[in-house]
Amino acid sequence: MSQIITFSADKTFANDLENIIKKSGYQNRSRFLRDAALYYSDIKQRGELNSMPDDEFLEGHLIVYYQHDHGVENKLMEIRHNEGIQFSSCSHSCLKHSHTCVDIMQGKGTASEFRKTIEKLQNTPNVNKITFNPAPMREDGCC
Repeated sequence: MSQIITFSADKTFANDLENIIKKSGYQNRSRFLRDAALYYSDIKQRGELNSMPDDEFLEGHLIVYYQHDHGVENKLMEIRHNEGIQFSSCSHSCLKHSHTCVDIMQGKGTASEFRKTIEKLQNTPNVNKITFNPAPMREDGCC
């Protein structure tokens, strides 16, 4: 059952909020505000990956953009088989428009292990961009 939650905002903020919601692709203000609150709460509770305690256990997706045929695939295979992060799945796509490849790896491990892995990849030639998208932490849910 839904519950209505309200808050006050000045006219400028309200107009800006409507524009942000539209630009974000949301068609429902309530869903946007719910998602924004959950995202903000997660960041405030756990912080960014760089500020998390070394032993903080997380799971999420490591996304790596790179140039094909330069040895990056071997480095990614080494990382997927290391014992620090347990990777449960990996997908590869060739992005024709941007002329780059992307691997999305789902894994779980400590914040320290994710930071080490990202650092290794950042120091690998022909790796263009790395992001880590941690899964939100909830006390209950579907799984």
